[in-house]
Amino acid sequence: MSLTTTNVTDKKSEILQLTIQQGVLPLYFNKDEEVSISVLRALYEAGIRTVEYTNRGEAALNNFKAMRKVCDTELKGMYLGIGTIKNREQAQAFVDAGADYLISPGLVEDAAEVADKNNLLWVPGCMTPTEIIKAENMGAKLIKIFPGNIVGPGFVSAIKELFSGLKFIITGGVEPEETNLRGWFNAGAAAVGMGSKLITKQILENKEYSKITALTQESLKLIDQVRK
Repeated sequence: MSLTTTNVTDKKSEILQLTIQQGVLPLYFNKDEEVSISVLRALYEAGIRTVEYTNRGEAALNNFKAMRKVCDTELKGMYLGIGTIKNREQAQAFVDAGADYLISPGLVEDAAEVADKNNLLWVPGCMTPTEIIKAENMGAKLIKIFPGNIVGPGFVSAIKELFSGLKFIITGGVEPEETNLRGWFNAGAAAVGMGSKLITKQILENKEYSKITALTQESLKLIDQVRK
């Protein structure tokens, strides 16, 4: 699934295409560095080549730096993005730590500016047509529809023709189950983000990382099926 990097200017389009190709963007945070790294390895083993680590705790930045080193030394072809970026300071800190792309839960203009300055992909979270229009005018190519469980597949289906030049990734309310996934992809989603439904609290507590690999592989197969 990995794509060959030709030069820096192609990085944004490569990550965008890889995310669509992969179909699912796993996202998670854990305060423990070793747990965070173990999950990363389990996802890589499943075939995942782009992951969103979420900025949801004090340990996030230090954990991310450690994960970046693991990607660079062990996990060839893995792109590591950071999510839940809500201001310029957070964006710059993670760019400095080696983030491959930035994802925000809302329309954070400061994050867009940092991403643009560093030639990185920026994915804003949007919930209304007004927000999507603004994000499009700011140059966004991939829009995170969040929270998906509130707007539903009908919303995606209704707006997709208005934004033919954009791709949509759905986060919130996505489950590794055929009916749920079929609903989103049939509605026009280019990809889905999966967090606690894929990397469950119980799995993390028991450190059953092989279950993450297995469930991720099942999810990838399901997405292939529903896309057909």
